[in-house]
Amino acid sequence: MNITKDIKYIGVNDHQVDLFEGQYDVPNGMSYNSYVIMDGKVAVMDTVDKNFTEEWLGNLAAALEGRKPDYLVVHHMEPDHSASIDVFLNTYPEAVVVSSAKAFAMMKNFFGSDYASRRVVVGEGDTLCLGNHTLTFVTAPMVHWPEVIVSYDSTDKVLFSADGFGKFGALDVEEEWDCEARRYYIGIVGKYGAQVQALLKKAAGLDIAIICPLHGPVLTENLGHYIGLYDIWSSYRVESEGVVIAYTSVYGNTKKAALLLAEKLEAKGAKTSVHDLARDDMAEAVEDAFRYNKLVLATTTYNGDVFPFMKTFIHHLTERNYQNRTVALMENGSWAPVAAKVMTKMLEGSKNLTFTANNVKILSAVNADTVAQIEALAEELA
Repeated sequence: MNITKDIKYIGVNDHQVDLFEGQYDVPNGMSYNSYVIMDGKVAVMDTVDKNFTEEWLGNLAAALEGRKPDYLVVHHMEPDHSASIDVFLNTYPEAVVVSSAKAFAMMKNFFGSDYASRRVVVGEGDTLCLGNHTLTFVTAPMVHWPEVIVSYDSTDKVLFSADGFGKFGALDVEEEWDCEARRYYIGIVGKYGAQVQALLKKAAGLDIAIICPLHGPVLTENLGHYIGLYDIWSSYRVESEGVVIAYTSVYGNTKKAALLLAEKLEAKGAKTSVHDLARDDMAEAVEDAFRYNKLVLATTTYNGDVFPFMKTFIHHLTERNYQNRTVALMENGSWAPVAAKVMTKMLEGSKNLTFTANNVKILSAVNADTVAQIEALAEELA
């Protein structure tokens, strides 16, 4: 696939993977993107997962049409992009690796060699001239590993963005970008908002026409939409108005209360998103918590603590710097309810959270008093 006259796509689609990074459900698979710039010098941009090395090398050979690559540019050392480096260098013994100093240290860890005799170390502002095309390198530490660099081709105005602007899903499946890109970003990069903001500020000075990420589709139109969403996500601002209700329930009583709250909110015109944390995709629930402006946490007291799935959910939020939201609490307990107290404690390090004046306490089962509390909370949230 031609990206421009001189830039070709040589990536692969993975429909074998069930859990990306061992935790994220990817029903539509993943793409591992790689590109080649055909100029006076030939530069290959990243490799692919080890399960697809041979397919990728075939794609590369077809794109080269008999030529030999001069450079392999490595933007990111995560194995889904770097696992084929050593095979590539054995296949093309005259090629030189271009990457950051920290990346070469990681290559030593992964492959037993830092390729000292055939490498070019680049940092902020360094360039690589291929002929008509010149790559300028921009450091992007902790987006989302410390060695990451991105590169910009000023001739075709292409940003090779590493994992930035990526998404779940293989390229042979059509689906909306926003949802799976949001779940990907919040899950994988969400902790590093400050670092993404720093990279966006650098990118703002570039005239970008095309974004080539390491996952997901090449972005060629409406780039302001994608960059705008990244700005919202990385600054932890609210993307949409709505109420997320995340609940766990042992015997159905907390579930009944959570669903009744959702019903009352919807009757008042509020957008709601309800997640059973024991059964639904946890990453989807986390994504929605960052997307919307209000969150209801509903759970039971369990072993003098909170139910395990709720504890896991809150941990996912706090480790990703959850902030700037309104939070309401619903707790259930038969003799010594402490869930609200525990959840409040878990969130105390989160910035700019506003807790509702009305919360809900369920003593074993929903009754008339519970319904009145739910109505008051619905009125406040709506």
